[in-house]
Amino acid sequence: MEQKRQVFSVDLLERYAAKGRGVITCMAAGNDVIVLGTSKGWIIRHDFGVGDSYDIDLSAGRPGDQSIHRVFVDPGGSHCIATIVGPGGADTFYTHAKWTRPRLLSKLKGLIVNAVAWNRQLITEASTREVILGTDNGQLHEIAVDEKDKREKYIKFLFELKELPEAFTGLQMETANVINGTRYYVMAVTPTRLYSYTGIGSLESVFASYVDRTVHFTELPGDIANSELHFFINQRRAVYFAWLSGAGIYHGGLNFGAQHSSPDGDQNFVENKALLSYSRLGEGTEAVKPSSMAVSEFHFLLLIGNKVKVVNRISEQIVEELYFDQASDAASRGIIGLCSDASAGLFYAYDQNSIFQVSVNDEGRDMWKVYLDLKEYAAALANCRDALQKDQVYLVQAEAAFSTKDFLRAASFYAKINYVLSFEEISLKFISMGEQDALRTFLLRKLDNLAKDDTCQITMISTWITELYLDKINRVLLEDEGASEKGALEYQSIIKEFRAFLSDSKDVLDEATTMKLLKSYGRVDELVFFANLKEQHEIVVHHYIQQGEAKKALQVLQKPNVPIDLQYKFAPDLIMLDAYETVESWMTTKDLNPRKLIPAMMRYSSEPHAKNETHEVIKYLEYSVHRLQNEDPGVHNLLLSLYAKQEDESSLLRFLQCKFGKGRSSGPEFFYDPKYALRLCLKEKRMRACVHIYSMMSMHEEAVALALQVDPELAMAEADKVEDDEELRKKLWLMVAKHVIEQEKGTKRENIRKAIAFLKETDGLLKIEDILPFFPDFALIDDFKEAICSSLEDYNEQIENLKQEMNDATHGADNIRNDISALAQRYAVIDRDEECGVCRKKILNVGRDYQMSWGYTSAGSMAPFYVFPCGHAFHAQCLITHVTGCTSQMQAEYILDLQKRLTLLSNEPRKDSSGGLSEEEPLTSMTPLEKIRSQLDDAIASECPFCGDLMIREISLPFILPEEADVAASWEIKPHNAGMQKSLSLPAY
Repeated sequence: MEQKRQVFSVDLLERYAAKGRGVITCMAAGNDVIVLGTSKGWIIRHDFGVGDSYDIDLSAGRPGDQSIHRVFVDPGGSHCIATIVGPGGADTFYTHAKWTRPRLLSKLKGLIVNAVAWNRQLITEASTREVILGTDNGQLHEIAVDEKDKREKYIKFLFELKELPEAFTGLQMETANVINGTRYYVMAVTPTRLYSYTGIGSLESVFASYVDRTVHFTELPGDIANSELHFFINQRRAVYFAWLSGAGIYHGGLNFGAQHSSPDGDQNFVENKALLSYSRLGEGTEAVKPSSMAVSEFHFLLLIGNKVKVVNRISEQIVEELYFDQASDAASRGIIGLCSDASAGLFYAYDQNSIFQVSVNDEGRDMWKVYLDLKEYAAALANCRDALQKDQVYLVQAEAAFSTKDFLRAASFYAKINYVLSFEEISLKFISMGEQDALRTFLLRKLDNLAKDDTCQITMISTWITELYLDKINRVLLEDEGASEKGALEYQSIIKEFRAFLSDSKDVLDEATTMKLLKSYGRVDELVFFANLKEQHEIVVHHYIQQGEAKKALQVLQKPNVPIDLQYKFAPDLIMLDAYETVESWMTTKDLNPRKLIPAMMRYSSEPHAKNETHEVIKYLEYSVHRLQNEDPGVHNLLLSLYAKQEDESSLLRFLQCKFGKGRSSGPEFFYDPKYALRLCLKEKRMRACVHIYSMMSMHEEAVALALQVDPELAMAEADKVEDDEELRKKLWLMVAKHVIEQEKGTKRENIRKAIAFLKETDGLLKIEDILPFFPDFALIDDFKEAICSSLEDYNEQIENLKQEMNDATHGADNIRNDISALAQRYAVIDRDEECGVCRKKILNVGRDYQMSWGYTSAGSMAPFYVFPCGHAFHAQCLITHVTGCTSQMQAEYILDLQKRLTLLSNEPRKDSSGGLSEEEPLTSMTPLEKIRSQLDDAIASECPFCGDLMIREISLPFILPEEADVAASWEIKPHNAGMQKSLSLPAY
């Protein structure tokens, strides 16, 4: 088996990195840039990103030997701060990647800078923003430099340790934006203490606040040559810190956004603090202290002698040891120190001459095992790379819970395993232990973890879970025979859980199998619940009807997705169960056909107990007829039959008198069967209704005859309804009169007086002679004297009126004969200068163009013409041309045809006529030529074309007719071709 590759590896980066400028004394790195400090006062900058390097001599102008004490580079590799130490004291310089000469920070003269904290969140290539410097005498200073100014913006004093003056050996800074400004978090270390500073505002104000309050610090005893403070940076944000102290490596998480309520106040932004003792690093009993340190995500890199020990931060175990290929001249001094490049994710080690690169290869690959060994399962799962690793974590958790008999918890973990144990093995574990509840929990969790396309496995597991739930319900019922409160709560809980499962799994459970299981266990309520979920509404409604719960059944039927046919199927049972609720439901249900509910309503109405309780059925039928305007004859017949069975006949009469088809263009006024209605009313002895039906069927004699048996007044009203048949109306009134006369029981004289009064009610329709036959033969004529005289007077008046009408007709006939005679002598006066209305030429002029020889009477040598009472005159030919042009095509063809026929007959011999008829000459004596000329006169001269309807109709005609489009187009103005235009130049004056 191939050996797994190490996480950390060492490579020689540069053998002679000092370039003869002395030996390397210090080093810093950032963004693939390495800056070295040498023993001769030089700083050497290597930019591996662009493959460039240059040297800067900081010792120029300084007497004696000069050595670079410390060098610092920002995370972006642009800004550099270096401190040089010599016989003349210490000086600190700033240089930029683009500068060729460094800048001396004169305000820091004499101060040895041991530590620098960069503002990683705000620093840019052009500006350092706030930078904190920690000195050898326990002071903190703030500096800011802009590259374009070529000098520092300011250098401020911030803080000084007075209680225990020690050198600051390490500094780190973080910032966070809050509502009222920027919060600063500063951590600094000395050989024995770790200080924490925090506050909102500027750095100056934050440190000024510590004049009046105590600085939070952590003190660890022990001596160490080089105390260091490191932050692990992930995406420009510190995640945890590590302090190389005399007592060990003190480390913990950082939480800059949280607010803490510890006694340390808001300065305590450190979490999960721990101390790694140096005793764990030694090979024997003696503790070995590292000379330098670097941190990665999960490991500490500790420089001990000439090797680096890699210690897992979580398990505190040494996982690797790194060795370096040093040159012989540098081996005696060994590795001087370590540094890290957070931006590039690399680590470096250096000796007097060489630089070594420490690379990281997937350091988190085995962290899941580390966390698993520590039983930190959540962290182990977070660091798993594949499903197999997660299975091993779940397996450990499951077996731990199983061993402690926490079977339900174990089931949850076993359900998440996909590879290391089979489904069957896990199921058998619980079955062998008799843990049905844990098995059900395992199956439920397994169901949640299955992919949606595993439909077969999902269905089988869901069915198994259903059976386990049913078994659990039965066990709870058997164990709780005493009906304890605890047992009842457990029963309700498992029922609720089971129903929730059925709701969630309704789409994956096999319907037939599940219903069979529910039936076999006798769980009727759950069967109905599942049927409702599967929209098996017939089963649900049937169950509720059996339970006598009509309201619940109706609620199911009213759901939108329930087929309407179920309403008709269960209507007989529901109306028998609760007529009121059923009818109310019907009235609120849309698209319900009342005809299909007739069997249910008839069955209910025919029950003995419902004889006096049919009002609910009548209510629905009235709703259908009046509100829904139902026209089904069956519905109307049923409502009529229910009305007929009522003691009160008023509802029946109102129904019969209602005209349901009123307002419609066609169709009947009623929709019930009148013959059926008549038979039913006769059977139920509803005589007034029968009279109405007879009348409606135009059987007026039968209506009056039956009405006379009920009420004579009703008979009179029926007789008076006939209006279009005078003979029938008189016959009906005679029937009423005969009945009235025969029914009177008074004296003879009183009977006659009542009969005479009855005649007045007929409005003259009946005369005394009409009713005389109804009186006995021995009645005295004196009793009718007044009535007979009145009748004779009426006849005499009618005779006189007829005579007057005959005289009026004779006079009218004489007037008509006189008018006919006058027509033959009619004439009109024409002025000699009168013009034709069309051609504007004089009417009386002689011209060949107007001479016509087709049937018109000649007036010397003048052309035929027409004169109208309005004064307009037209030549005959001009009038024909004008009328045919303005009238319809059919009329024009008729006129031209008459003109043609008249021309053909004009050559035949004819008698000279003045155009009119004499008094003795009848119309039948007209010749064919005269008849055609008369028809032509009617066609063209029935009215003046300038004053009659012909002129009015011309108003709606367009100015340009469709056949004149070509003429109109010829008048259209078209622009000239621009290319053909010529310009004329005017002569200059």
